[in-house]
Amino acid sequence: METRVASMSIIVSNLESVEKLNALLHGVSEYIIGRMGIPYREKGIYIISIAIDAPQDTISEVSGKIGRLDGVSIKTAYSNVIG
Repeated sequence: METRVASMSIIVSNLESVEKLNALLHGVSEYIIGRMGIPYREKGIYIISIAIDAPQDTISEVSGKIGRLDGVSIKTAYSNVIG
């Protein structure tokens, strides 16, 4: 199965969506290379970066689900590395 390496940048402005976000990320935890979360308390947001190596369909699916959460925005950048 071919996989792609990608970076997901997530900004959370609605804390009520955090539980659903974490559940979605847990569902693909086998593919996550690393995760970093930064609370920006002055602005009331959280910035999360995810490095992932997964099938492109999986990355697209989870990105779409995350993007549909209330108060959550996501951008995904794909590398040219396919394995």
